[in-house]
Amino acid sequence: MKAIKRLGILFVFLLGLVFVTACGNNSSKSSSNKSSDTKTTQKFKGQTMNVVATSDAYQPLFDKFSKQTGAKVKVLSMSSGEVLARMKADKSKPMADLWFGGGLDAFMQAKTDHQLEKYQSKSIDKISTKYRDKDGYWLSKGLTVGGFVVNKKVLKEKGLPIPKTWDDLAKSEYKGEIIMSDPSVSGTMYAIVKGIIDKKGEKAGWDYWNKVNDNVTFYGKRGKDPQEKTASGEFGIGVIPVDKMAFDAAKKDDLKVIYPSDGIPWVPEGVAVFKNAPGKKVAEAFINFMLEPKNMKELAKLDGKDTDQIIMPGIKGLDLGLNKKDLIKENLSNFGSDRTTILNKWSDMVGDK
Repeated sequence: MKAIKRLGILFVFLLGLVFVTACGNNSSKSSSNKSSDTKTTQKFKGQTMNVVATSDAYQPLFDKFSKQTGAKVKVLSMSSGEVLARMKADKSKPMADLWFGGGLDAFMQAKTDHQLEKYQSKSIDKISTKYRDKDGYWLSKGLTVGGFVVNKKVLKEKGLPIPKTWDDLAKSEYKGEIIMSDPSVSGTMYAIVKGIIDKKGEKAGWDYWNKVNDNVTFYGKRGKDPQEKTASGEFGIGVIPVDKMAFDAAKKDDLKVIYPSDGIPWVPEGVAVFKNAPGKKVAEAFINFMLEPKNMKELAKLDGKDTDQIIMPGIKGLDLGLNKKDLIKENLSNFGSDRTTILNKWSDMVGDK
C-alpha cells in the first residue's frame, strides 16, 4: 500500500515537472519570437537614409518609417529643377539615397541621364502602369494639379475681375498682375506650360504663352513665390499647384483659389532611388513601406490631395472640389523627352525676367 502511495506521489511530481518544462519552453519561444520581431522591425538600426523632398510636410511619414525600421532619415527640401541641376553639375556621386516628390519630367530626364537606380517593388502592381516607369526606375506617389490663386483686394482696388480661365490670363488688362515660377525650377510650372501646349496644340500653345509672358514681369525662382507674393499683395494673380495648403493659405490671407474652367494641367509626382546610393536598401524598403495602403492614405493627407489626385485605387483623400473630368488630356510619353526643347524655347521667350 505504501508502495502504491509512493508511486502516486512520484507520478504527480513528474506530471508537474512536465507542465513546468512545457511552460518554460513556451515562454522561451514567446521571448524568442518577440526578440525576432524586434530584430525584424529594427532591420536598419544605425543606418541613415538621405532624402531630397519637395517639402518637409512628409516628416511624420519618415518618422513612422524610422520607428518601424530603426533607420535615421535626413531630409533636404529641394525642387525637382534644383535636383536635376545638382546632378548634372556633379555626376561622380549620388546626392542622396531617395528622391521623394517633384514633377515627373525631372525623373524622366534623370533616367535618361542614368542617374537613377532600377527597383521594382513587389507591391508595384497596386499602381497603374500609367503612373510608373515600365523599366522600374521611378514611380508616382500622386498627382499635382495646377491652377491659380487670386488676391481679391488687389484686383478689386484696380477694378479687375477675378479670372476664371487660363485664357483670361492672356488678356492685356492683367499686365503686371501675374506671377508664376520659372518652369526650369518648378516641375509643376513645367507641367502647366506643357499641359496647355498639349491642350491647344504646338502653335496655338506657344502663341498663348507669348501673350501671358507679355503680362508677366517676374518669374519666381522658388516654387513658393507665386503663393507668397500674391498673399503679400505684390501681385494680384499667382499660378500655383493647388492642394489643401493652397486653400488653407487662401483662407488665412483672404485669397481665392481657382480651378480654371477651361482645363486643369496635372503632373505625377515621382519617387526614385538614386544611382549607386549608399542607402539603396533602406530607400527600397521605404518604397515598399510607402506602398502599403495605410501609408498611402497618410501620404494623401500629408500631401493635402483631393481623392481625384490619388493614384492608388481605393484610397480616399480630401474633398477640395476637384473633378477628374476637368483634367487636361496630356501626353506623358514625351513629358521628359520634350523638357529640354520646351525649356530652351521658354528661356528664349522670357529673356531675363
